[in-house]
Amino acid sequence: MAVISRRLARPAPFVAAFALLAISLTAFPPCAFAQDYPARNVKIIVPFGAGGPADVYARVLAQQLGDALKQSFIVENRPGAGAIIGTDAVAKSEPDGYTLLMMSNTHTTNESLVPNKPFALMKDFVAVAPVNYSDLLMVVHPSVPAKDLKEFVALAKSKPGALNYASSGPGTPYHMAGELFKAMSGTDIVHVPHKASGEARSSVLGGHVQMMFDAITTMAENARGGQVRILGTTGQKRSPLMPDVPTVSEAGVANYEATIWLGIMAPANTPKPIVDKLNAEIVKVISRPDIKAAWEKQGAVPMTMTPDEFRLYLMKDIKKWSIVVQAAGLKPQ
Repeated sequence: MAVISRRLARPAPFVAAFALLAISLTAFPPCAFAQDYPARNVKIIVPFGAGGPADVYARVLAQQLGDALKQSFIVENRPGAGAIIGTDAVAKSEPDGYTLLMMSNTHTTNESLVPNKPFALMKDFVAVAPVNYSDLLMVVHPSVPAKDLKEFVALAKSKPGALNYASSGPGTPYHMAGELFKAMSGTDIVHVPHKASGEARSSVLGGHVQMMFDAITTMAENARGGQVRILGTTGQKRSPLMPDVPTVSEAGVANYEATIWLGIMAPANTPKPIVDKLNAEIVKVISRPDIKAAWEKQGAVPMTMTPDEFRLYLMKDIKKWSIVVQAAGLKPQ
């Protein structure tokens, strides 16, 4: 028995070593890890195609954060399934701050439109910071025989199901703007989903699809060049970028409003000090006068909130779009 007792006693040095390790870890609170973050490259996954607002502003943010934090922030596009493919990849990544999600109101819409997703937004992610918002443009191909919104509504009502509108996929702001317009104008226009906003835009520019709601930041130049005809902007008031263009509400569909906004989220359980550090750095970037001025020229308005404020904003938006989904009679995807 004495021999057995001595053998059992041998692990004691290891027990002591683990105890010392535990003590050493308590000497470095979570904020210490945040101070060292990031220690390597950070990936920002954009679950949309290249060329759209999420892609454009993710790259601006990546460049500025990389300069500020002295590590590369790399943008990776993973479009598909209405943003679900790329978003799911982030949900399944390590919650260490090195994989982030560039998201939009597509995600808050999908909470009611796509109930069988492999993730739940407010359960599998943590809010980091909003980025910006912008109005949309309602545009038609020049071949459409409608010079203004009232003429377009009359045309659509005279030919139910004959006109089409493009979007970058189910649940995206372009899709929901179209469905909201149909419901409020009493028109029957066929939704033609695409894999990315660039593809949808090309379809309208090429005359394959008659109409689209697109971000003012990406469609304004095409409109100025006469490649499409603008019927209205979608904000509550006229866009400073196009002050001569009436809002859709002014032009004939009263109280209509739809915008696109962007934000950053991270996998659930990402350490709060890292979330707070990212939020602070993002706020610094989008509050800079040169960034604000450049975005204003593009029609984008910076949004600043704390992580908790952004979380509440997301919850309210989820509720808002669930009402729209129900009112528009959209079936879950």
